[in-house]
Amino acid sequence: MIIGIDLGTTNSAVALWRDGKAELIPNSLGHLLTPSAVSLDETTGEVLVGLAARERQSTHPALTATAFKRYMGSNRVTRLGKKGFSPEELSALVLRRLVDDAQVFLGQPVTEAVITVPAYFNDKQRKATRRAGELAGLKVERLLNEPTAAALAYGIHELDDQSMFLVFDLGGGTFDVSVLEIFEGVIEVRASTGDNRLGGEDFNQVLIEDFGKAIGDRISTEDRADPVLRERIRAAAERARRGLTDSAEVIMSVTWKDQVFEHRFTADRFDTLCSGLVTRMRDPVLRALRDSGLHAGQLKEIVMVGGATRMPLVRRAVTKMFGRFPSNAVDPDQAVALGAAVQAGLKARDVALKEVVLTDVCPYTLGVEVSERGPGNMIRGGVFSPIIERNTVIPASRVQVYSTMEANQKFVKLPIYQGESRAVSDNIRLGEVEIAVPPAKAGEIAVEVRFSYDINGLLEVDVHVPATGERRELVIADEETMTAPEFSRRRAELAELKHHPRDADLNRAALARAARCYEDSLGDQRQFIGQHMDRFSFILERQDPREIEHARKELLQVLDQFEGATWL
Repeated sequence: MIIGIDLGTTNSAVALWRDGKAELIPNSLGHLLTPSAVSLDETTGEVLVGLAARERQSTHPALTATAFKRYMGSNRVTRLGKKGFSPEELSALVLRRLVDDAQVFLGQPVTEAVITVPAYFNDKQRKATRRAGELAGLKVERLLNEPTAAALAYGIHELDDQSMFLVFDLGGGTFDVSVLEIFEGVIEVRASTGDNRLGGEDFNQVLIEDFGKAIGDRISTEDRADPVLRERIRAAAERARRGLTDSAEVIMSVTWKDQVFEHRFTADRFDTLCSGLVTRMRDPVLRALRDSGLHAGQLKEIVMVGGATRMPLVRRAVTKMFGRFPSNAVDPDQAVALGAAVQAGLKARDVALKEVVLTDVCPYTLGVEVSERGPGNMIRGGVFSPIIERNTVIPASRVQVYSTMEANQKFVKLPIYQGESRAVSDNIRLGEVEIAVPPAKAGEIAVEVRFSYDINGLLEVDVHVPATGERRELVIADEETMTAPEFSRRRAELAELKHHPRDADLNRAALARAARCYEDSLGDQRQFIGQHMDRFSFILERQDPREIEHARKELLQVLDQFEGATWL
């Protein structure tokens, strides 16, 4: 039995695919959502998970943890009493609770799961999520991006026509935007971007700060530092924000030391306070459209996901961005879990599901640190050189060629990074490869660096020095949570990708035909064919499969006009 799990910042949910549909599994309280909260009862030593834990947050703040998903992949330690927990360990406790509830509901063991992650999670965050699943006793069948899961819940995998969708996913702690294309049984992610530090919690913080200004010095500085008071204010802000979903006005009220402190919020006031957060939402939307090469008018639907999208100001902002109302066909709190269940059904090859192929993209750029020679022969290091660009469809394999910087250089070091900044210091370091090179003049020795990246985050780095035949290889993967056979299988799949697009049969045949036509022609016609050959060769070097396919079709159409269609 494979289940689907939405491991959320605020709430989590579990679902399965059976009897031809996705179905949410209720927890022991009969609720479909389980708060992502963990609390420690110091008296009994018992760990509480879910609603019981969340209810203790304002009374036992030092013993309760929430929103730990925001710190996945970091070294942050959350102390609950005398015990310290990593974000993976806290997440594993939530996952274990979901699995226990599923086993009681289904009456059978559950050992495998599809777990969703924000599309903009980096390599470390994804590996941390996989480790959390392993700690919970699960075989993690797949990490599925939350917007892709939402698209499956929406049912776009059942559509027959070619369409473009944008998934706008604003949860409790993270924000994702993904552009997806559906065609011929394939769901292809065209672009994913987002902000891992933007969510409902940030809108709560706006209310908390305004409440603090309103009450002024009526509460002492010492009392403001009290964790119990901070949690009461946080809970009151959450209630106020939710109240503004249906009301034009709410009163945020907190009781402290037998005094009641109140502050009135109107919807207009809340909109004004949150204008900066709304601006932060626009930037990922624009980047996703730019990276996918689309404009808003080409999108068939805007799909809203995540509990924070219930806020009227968010829906108004999205309507204004796209000039039309977003879809509300799927419950934003349940869509991701239901989509994970669809993917679980696909993994189990359920006959009720139409066969669908899911492609994904690399959410961050992968590359190496290089040095550059500037004015005055000055060498500047710490420069990031991209090899696999963000939003490249994966699995993918790309190669770049570098050369030595100094005369008689003995070795080349290639630190590997993930990120978007020009300076490697602002990106995430993943590892390093060092390789020996023969002594020669500066720039004479070439070093080929190939990155191969799969859909589950396995990155294989191959470094080759053609002058000596020397090779070095580094595999960056979460091997702790991967069996040896699975590791070998995934590396074998990547090995099949390791050829340059110019060596593919279709591309070689197109270039050979173009070369023949060039030799057969004269004058302007020859120049015209030569220009198209050069353009196609240039695009081949960029190694983008979609762009290459389009350019090859264009080249063949030009050749068909010259000599008629190819005959066999």
